[in-house]
Amino acid sequence: MSRYRGPRLRIVRRLGDLPGLTRKSPRRAYPPGQHGQNRKKRSEYAVRLEEKQKLRFNYGISERQLLRYVRKARRVTGSTGQVLLQMLEMRLDNTVFRMGMAPTIPAARQLVNHGHVTVNDRTVDIASFQCKPGDVVAVKNTERSRLLVEANLKYPGLAHLPSHLEFDKQKLVGKVNGTVEREWIALQVNELLVVEYYSRQA
Repeated sequence: MSRYRGPRLRIVRRLGDLPGLTRKSPRRAYPPGQHGQNRKKRSEYAVRLEEKQKLRFNYGISERQLLRYVRKARRVTGSTGQVLLQMLEMRLDNTVFRMGMAPTIPAARQLVNHGHVTVNDRTVDIASFQCKPGDVVAVKNTERSRLLVEANLKYPGLAHLPSHLEFDKQKLVGKVNGTVEREWIALQVNELLVVEYYSRQA
């Protein structure tokens, strides 16, 4: 399995705050491992690698998936880095997370995979499904699905709903109104370094 299942705070200590991976904050501010506290100056490659790893772990995707997204973003007109971030943000699992239906992206992926979410009145259980402007994302109309999401809504992952989304907490129905703008992306990442990292492969 390519999905990361190890200790999440270890990753947060190494890469910095990842709002999609976990809501917990580490007790220690320095990176993990024996040499975490006396870390020397990093090379340019190491800096680019870290930025790439931030995207991978925050959105919970494999190396192969991320490379595929970079190649797709290259074919679209506009800034490759910004298009890449928009593609990742418009994934169904991330959209569910940003609407507050789940506390983290892995929890949102589980909701989607277990068939608790519908898009335009059809059950979609593929987490990488790309949401488009106009899509209506809702909770499946079963008691179990509604109870799960209602429990999650009491402790949402991020406080603010992005401007491209709307969500009705009573009806448990949300809508995608457009594509996400750069300032609404919660992850602190330099997307240009990610594109540079993949410049030889993509």
